[in-house]
Amino acid sequence: MKYKSNFNVVYSCRYHVVWCPKYRRPVLVEGVDVRLKSLIVETCSKMNVDILEMEIMPDHVHLLIEVDPQFGIHRAVKQIKGVSSRVLRQEFSWLKSRIPTLWSNSYFVSTVGGAPLAVIKKYIENQKTV
Repeated sequence: MKYKSNFNVVYSCRYHVVWCPKYRRPVLVEGVDVRLKSLIVETCSKMNVDILEMEIMPDHVHLLIEVDPQFGIHRAVKQIKGVSSRVLRQEFSWLKSRIPTLWSNSYFVSTVGGAPLAVIKKYIENQKTV
C-alpha cells in the first residue's frame, strides 16, 4: 500500500463518492458529461485531490478519490459540486430550464481500501497482548 504525507500526517484516505443531479434527472449527456469530467479533473488538481477512477452516468457521478484528511472529503465534494454546477449552468443554458439547481444537496461517500474492518478491530484488540 502506498501512503501519502503532508507536513505532519501520513495517510491513505480513499473515498468512493456518488452524487446525482436534482431529481435524478438524466441531464449529464450531450457534452455535459465530457465537460463535467474536465471540470472535475481541473478542480481536483487545484485541491491536490487524486482521482483514482471516475465515471459520469446520465443521472449520477461516481468518483474514487484520495483526499488529504486535513482538507476533508466534505470540503472536496462541496468544491467539486459547486464549481461544476456554476460552470455547467453557464455553458449549457438548457440545464437552467430543466432543473432549478444542477446537483441534489446530498451525496454518498464510503471509505475504500486498507484491511477489512474485522482485521483492524482484531489488531487493536490485541495491542496489549503483543
